[in-house]
Amino acid sequence: MGMPARREAQPTPRATPSHFGRSRCLMGSREGFSIQTDASVGGRRMDEQRDGSSCTEARDYTTRHLALTLRVDFQARRLQGRAALTIEALRDGLTSLTLDTRDLKIIKATSNGLEAEFSLGDEHSFKGTPLTISFPFEMLRGQQAVVEISYETSPEASALQWLTAEQTAGRKHPYLFSQCQAIHCRSMVPCQDTPSVKSTYNARVSVPKELVVLMSANRDGELPDNHDESRKIYCFRQTVPIPSYLIALVVGCLESRVIGPRSRVWSEKEMVDAAAREFEETETMLKTAENLIGAYVWGQYDLLVLPPSFPYGGMENPCLTFVTPTLLAGDKSLSNVIAHEISHSWTGNLVTNKTWEHFWLNEGHTVYLERMIGRCMFDEELRQFEANSGWKSLLEAMETLGPTNPLTNLVPELSDTDPDDAFSSVPYEKGFALLYHLEQLLGGPEIFMGFLKVYIQTYAYSSITTEEWKKCLYSYFCNETEVLDQIDWNAWFHSPGIPPFTPHYNTSLTDGCISLRKKWTTASDSELSCFSEEDLKNMSSQQKIEFLALLLLEPPLRLNKVEKMQEVYNFNGIKNAEIKFRWLRLCLRSRWEKAIPLALQMVTVQGRMKFTRPLYRDLYNFEKARQQTIDTFMKNKPSMHPITAALVAKDLHLV
Repeated sequence: MGMPARREAQPTPRATPSHFGRSRCLMGSREGFSIQTDASVGGRRMDEQRDGSSCTEARDYTTRHLALTLRVDFQARRLQGRAALTIEALRDGLTSLTLDTRDLKIIKATSNGLEAEFSLGDEHSFKGTPLTISFPFEMLRGQQAVVEISYETSPEASALQWLTAEQTAGRKHPYLFSQCQAIHCRSMVPCQDTPSVKSTYNARVSVPKELVVLMSANRDGELPDNHDESRKIYCFRQTVPIPSYLIALVVGCLESRVIGPRSRVWSEKEMVDAAAREFEETETMLKTAENLIGAYVWGQYDLLVLPPSFPYGGMENPCLTFVTPTLLAGDKSLSNVIAHEISHSWTGNLVTNKTWEHFWLNEGHTVYLERMIGRCMFDEELRQFEANSGWKSLLEAMETLGPTNPLTNLVPELSDTDPDDAFSSVPYEKGFALLYHLEQLLGGPEIFMGFLKVYIQTYAYSSITTEEWKKCLYSYFCNETEVLDQIDWNAWFHSPGIPPFTPHYNTSLTDGCISLRKKWTTASDSELSCFSEEDLKNMSSQQKIEFLALLLLEPPLRLNKVEKMQEVYNFNGIKNAEIKFRWLRLCLRSRWEKAIPLALQMVTVQGRMKFTRPLYRDLYNFEKARQQTIDTFMKNKPSMHPITAALVAKDLHLV
């Protein structure tokens, strides 16, 4: 759902709401801020909730700083590491610390330089294995200690994907990248692996000297490795506290190009120039976001185009956004993913969900801000178009998950659920729908952006719950409590299915897509000759995506219509991955056998879960393709990202 092709039309004039000047309890400053409302969410005190996805006890300790030393061993597919955590006691009488780990070999532990006893608990199906370190002293509230752990990762660490030279574009050097969200950092670093804990970090990483290291931090120089002249050490420093899921590491034969005063784009040299062209508007997006929400506090904003197996469209690692090569459409039409990741610099990275049950606080606000960036750079019609497309994505997710599935709650209960299994478009689009609903009730986008800016200022550098967000909302709009009290908060947060509000968006950019969709669905066989390539001539890439998305909401087209569509539009030859993905799904649902090898190729050459999982599900549901699909998955599973492989195995009913 990226931005459409550039249009020369002037932006739509902004209509100022009649009550734009109405007084607010808070204006753009944190000074004098007070939470006046004690409203709970669904009757639960969610700010007192423990993180059910972590074994650590964040109410006893918090990590203030992490000093990380890593040696990357490509041959063994292991990281050899030392993690020195500066921890602070939050209550008196503490004599041990429990950290999250998964598949780590713990070699030694010390506390304040003294050797400490440690033990590993029982392994949990998705939480991993708790590591408990006993202190030779008792800690008091406010007291700090440095706990250092020497360890090795497993070749099967879920946070890490090791690529052979043959799996890279250059085919000369191996490659390593991490993906720690949601709870995979514990397989790379022993830590308090919960978003409720934020810390600064610095790192030193030793690698073969022909390779480059990047991390989610500002670069802090290079050193020779005094233990091995064939290696060098890269240094990093992150001075803004972040949760563990934002720790990121990449090692490869990388080059960069400058794309702005604070931005570079990195990738293997085979893609770096194309990436620089594709993402040349990054600084404009950054400045637009700053004008909307406040200063960018992270220093550098770089982009890294990863190998095709990267499982997500983008990952908002601070200072270094990871993106999929499927964004390289050649026309910047998918660059809204960059606007999304930039927005996370405020909503997610600066203000963070306290547990994964509150993931919508990260993603719903980020989608809202991303679309506001599009509104400022283009016009309100674009925002309405993207919001309309997002609503259809939500409807499709509801159909896939089931309308009574508790994972379609905006605030789901995850104590017994792996956050990876809960991942869907629901927190993104149901969250956006709530914020858009509030915007409409409370005076329009300008007024609601005033709240969002104060919300960020109030909770910057913190991790919060939905209840705290709601208190902030009520306090800011204290003159609108009657309006807010009419909202069925329990239905929004704790009821599955479609939200208790159906938005109505401007469809001016969608009308042509709707018209063409209707023309195809109602055409008789004798009327198929009326279609031609001229149908799409004036459509942007985004409108073509929308046209196909609308068809996917309809019963499958007859096979002869799909064949005719390929004849006149040649969708098979289009490079844009979003178009190709929807086109192949349409073909598979119509049982066009010629689409099977094309779909199998797409799930093989890239690993973005947004594309890979639905295509695998559609292939599995096509009986003639089922066994070939399973065989393809089993053959390619070793080269897939471990998160993707695990979830596709479930989609194919192999586990």
